[in-house]
Amino acid sequence: MRGILRMIEEGQNCKDVITQLSAVRSAVDRTIGVIVSENLLDCVANAEGDTNKMNAAIQEAMDLVVKSR
Repeated sequence: MRGILRMIEEGQNCKDVITQLSAVRSAVDRTIGVIVSENLLDCVANAEGDTNKMNAAIQEAMDLVVKSR
């Protein structure tokens, strides 16, 4: 992000700045996906076959993904 701010301060081409911002957004989205999926796997494993706990974990994971958008 500091690099992108520096690009803006230096008057870099708008297209280049947007390209870098898109790359950051994509990286953040992928990171969120990894964290949510790892957490979901953990929650389902710890649900010990309890369907209600599994459904709650899945719903919470989906809520996090939707909220991040």
